[in-house]
Amino acid sequence: MLNEETVIRNRAEGGKTSATQLRIALRNCGVIDPEDIEDAIGQGAYAALAKVLADGDPEGTIRTIMDSGLRGRGGGGFPTGLKWQLSARPQADQKYVVCNADEGDPGAFMDRSILEGDPHTVLEAMAICGYCIGATKGLIYIRAEYPLAIERLHIAIRQARDYGFLGEDLFGSGFAFDIEMRYGAGAFVCGEETALIHSMEGLRGEPTLKPPFPSESGYLGKPTNVNNVETFASVPPIILKGAAWFASIGTEKSKGTKVFALAGKINKVGLIEVPMGTTLREVIYEIGGGLQHGKAFKAVQTGGPSGGCLTTAHLDTPIDYDNLIAAGSMMGSGGMIVMDEDDCMVSVAKFFLDFTVEESCGKCTPCRIGNKRLYELLEKITRGQGTREDLDHLYNLSLVIKDTSLCGLGQSSPNPVLSTLHNFRDEYLAHVDEHKCPAGVCRELIRYEIVPENCVGCTACARNCPVNAISGERKQIHFIDQAICIKCGACLEKCKFDAVIIN
Repeated sequence: MLNEETVIRNRAEGGKTSATQLRIALRNCGVIDPEDIEDAIGQGAYAALAKVLADGDPEGTIRTIMDSGLRGRGGGGFPTGLKWQLSARPQADQKYVVCNADEGDPGAFMDRSILEGDPHTVLEAMAICGYCIGATKGLIYIRAEYPLAIERLHIAIRQARDYGFLGEDLFGSGFAFDIEMRYGAGAFVCGEETALIHSMEGLRGEPTLKPPFPSESGYLGKPTNVNNVETFASVPPIILKGAAWFASIGTEKSKGTKVFALAGKINKVGLIEVPMGTTLREVIYEIGGGLQHGKAFKAVQTGGPSGGCLTTAHLDTPIDYDNLIAAGSMMGSGGMIVMDEDDCMVSVAKFFLDFTVEESCGKCTPCRIGNKRLYELLEKITRGQGTREDLDHLYNLSLVIKDTSLCGLGQSSPNPVLSTLHNFRDEYLAHVDEHKCPAGVCRELIRYEIVPENCVGCTACARNCPVNAISGERKQIHFIDQAICIKCGACLEKCKFDAVIIN
């Protein structure tokens, strides 16, 4: 792995981001013992907090974060420094700093890895934020399904208190700041900051209309700043190395690096951290090692269930907030699912709609009912009962849901439908016009057939058919009874002579 200076130089000289990874948020993961605070201190932990308190200039620290160009890594991309500034303005007897560790996207584990591998960087950044906005209390909202992250956070908080990095009179500055934990039950909607705050208050995790924003009236009605784990993890290096250093990495409007969770039909799955502006092609083929089994690339889903599916036409798109939105997707928290030629994009859209229908809090009608209707239309199409009018209904209903839903979950939930309708319309047309699934995924639209000239009568297909739908004597051509076939694919899997095909 090249060091950060090399990556910056490559960008300055060639104008093209190297596909080499660059660790900022993940800088200490796998390097330190996350349960040993002295190991973390040896790598610079709490030095940024000491510097901020010694400088005694909270407004100057906020300007540093603003000048760095750091944007929220939780999906919205709101400028972090501006959020801190807005939280610092109100006068109140109590303010709060909240870390959003409710990572709910399928296949996403960026925040979990940071909390498990480097919990002290989050504690330090929260204390810095608290000093800047005038807060003395911090809360980490984390889903209960992350037991190891929870355990290591408890250890880190206890150690930080013992060393005087949390509690009263930090570094002799007179500033007091402490952190507590709050647990979520795995509701996806609680990733939205107002729903998260309500959950922490013991209320139903539902979003509320803004304004007022949490910076004015948040937890217990007090000014509250909410950032996610990866955002906080980027703060200490910015304090120590300067805004110009961080701003020199990335693109014009998206600075620094982004952590992604690579998953799907790709050879190298796992976490990566790359400079903003790295292309999808570089991520998938150079870092991810290309697709499994030599299959052809078909699409990549970015932004989790609320993101969009991008095609080969987007492979050279530099990854940043604005480019992904322009392409019909979004950054999200950093999930990236790669799909190959065997994936049906109509079924993919239905899969993500199923998730959002299940996770909708039900507060607003467009999300609660509209997404259910979208799912029913997709279900109808994948059963071979759809019409072209249904495609128009899909499109129009998606726009209504985007325009009228209360929170970001509902507003972005139709993105998988809209992006696949736009980028893979031919697949939708095959489903409704020809009643066929080109990828051979939708069971009601496929037929397993035996090619007579390839069948040698080995009986492998018949012996493995769970419902005895295949007949034929040994060394004779076999036949599939379509009325009995449950389309499980066992015959296709077991045939060694390419005699079974999907039609």
